Amino acid sequence: MESVQKEGNVQAENVTPAETVPPPPPPPALEANDGKNKEGNDADSLESILHHVGDMGRYQILLFIAMLPFGFFFAYIYFVQMFIAVAPANYWCMVPELQHLDMELRRNLSAPGAASGSWDSCRTYDVNWSEVLETMTPPPEGTPMVRCQHGWDFEFTDIPYETVITERGWVCEYASYGPTAQAIFFAGSFTGGLFFGWLADNFGRVPALIGANLIGAIGGIGTIYTKDVWDFAFCRFLVGMAFDNAFMMMYILVLEYVGARHRTWVANMSIALFFGAGCISLPWLALWLSDWRKLLWFTSLPMLIVVFTPFFVPESARWLVSRGRVSQAVDVLRKFERVNGTKIPDDVLDEFVVKSNQTKQTKESILVLFKSSLIRNSLILMVMTFMSCAIIFDGLVRLSNAFGLNYFLTFTLTSATEIPSISLLTLVLDKWGRRNLTTVPMLTAGVMIIVALFVPKGIPQASLAIAARFCINMSYNTVIQWVTELLPTPVRASGSAAMHMSGYVAAVLSPFIVYSEVAWSQLPLLIIGITACVGSGISIMLPETKGLPMPQTMSDSEWIVREKSLCGKKTDKEDVECVSDKEKSFIT
Repeated sequence: MESVQKEGNVQAENVTPAETVPPPPPPPALEANDGKNKEGNDADSLESILHHVGDMGRYQILLFIAMLPFGFFFAYIYFVQMFIAVAPANYWCMVPELQHLDMELRRNLSAPGAASGSWDSCRTYDVNWSEVLETMTPPPEGTPMVRCQHGWDFEFTDIPYETVITERGWVCEYASYGPTAQAIFFAGSFTGGLFFGWLADNFGRVPALIGANLIGAIGGIGTIYTKDVWDFAFCRFLVGMAFDNAFMMMYILVLEYVGARHRTWVANMSIALFFGAGCISLPWLALWLSDWRKLLWFTSLPMLIVVFTPFFVPESARWLVSRGRVSQAVDVLRKFERVNGTKIPDDVLDEFVVKSNQTKQTKESILVLFKSSLIRNSLILMVMTFMSCAIIFDGLVRLSNAFGLNYFLTFTLTSATEIPSISLLTLVLDKWGRRNLTTVPMLTAGVMIIVALFVPKGIPQASLAIAARFCINMSYNTVIQWVTELLPTPVRASGSAAMHMSGYVAAVLSPFIVYSEVAWSQLPLLIIGITACVGSGISIMLPETKGLPMPQTMSDSEWIVREKSLCGKKTDKEDVECVSDKEKSFIT
């Protein structure tokens, strides 16, 4: 994962905070660093190159448009399991002797408590059903009961098609199979982050992009032919390996070739428009196809178009330079010239080539962060904040079926918050600051979720959940960018990668948090609401990075933690003049 994120931060370190690229939701894009402890000279020369070829020319616009399918794949990989493995709200034990009767009559005769409208879904009467058919009345109260022995009858009103859950009977004592498979999906995400990070570092960003999408397609199509829980979980593990990487490689590549003043809107709007549109379209695709296998074909097979990527997506010039392939990097830049109709002055290109050939690589372990108590403590707080955001975001998505409204409509409305929330964040992040835009929206989301415990299901509860999703979108995006602005250059990539993977660990918990509704229907909301309030309280202790450049050294990061934390140890009065000089030097 470290290597996947190497490229972007080298450029980001040389722009002002207003131009810093905010990474995407959820989960997540991380700014990257190429692992070199350089002074930014080669980045400056590349910025000069971009200025001459066009900060946002025809080629960059085409690359931005080319992000569209990968943004859709990103959404489909993340959320499709919610539509292939969702259980209808109403089900009861199947009784073979009653199958010739209509659905309502079958339920009234076989489901204990059906007359009251709240029946036992996992048990039925232990009786002679031929006698029940003679009287056509349910057994009397006190009749012995047994667990379902012949499967279940499902009422396909809220979910109008067969899913993995209904076909394989993953309810009642088997209800944990779905959450387990989803947890294994996130384990695949963790593994994929490591593997495709290594692949991108050693073989290039484009091969990693191709590999991630191919394995996602293979896992998705393979899921169609599974028969049991473990082969299903294995295929979801493969799909999980593609999560993030199937989009993130393309995201980094495009940002590499966009001028600094365009990076913020390209980074955010690619997520808002493409990922957001993918989220909004998915539930209606599921309804239109009304078949979980067809849905997997429709969302997995198109990922194979990635094999055409080398014909229109250039390899990262910075990666080529880091591998000593400077002439190939120049060829890529010449292609930008031709498409954009611009010209790079010979002296500027010569300077880029000379500085690229002089680049020296240095590597430093993430363990250096833990040698400083200031940075170590802040990093622990950041991990806790990041994990809180991941649990809240993922949990709210998975609770779309718990608010008493149409599952597909609720999912669409909560997903639609991506576009306005991220657009708003783009406008205010550099005005209001990272701490404010993490703490306040997360606390607001927590309050809304807790209030939802005390309102009726339906529109009141769903409205609060949608508003909470809007808020947590802002916090999640902010905290992903925040960590890249706090870590020093030599370990920014590895530190950011570790943070990203902590989100996967947290996301493993969210399916089980939602599953806790079997103990109490409101327990998932209570857990998520408390998590939001605690996470908000933790985030307020982190240092503000608004208005500061990215730290280059450990001492720069320590200075930010010490001077910009609300409870940090500020410098004594007699050292104010010294600190002022240091701050002036750091900012400039």
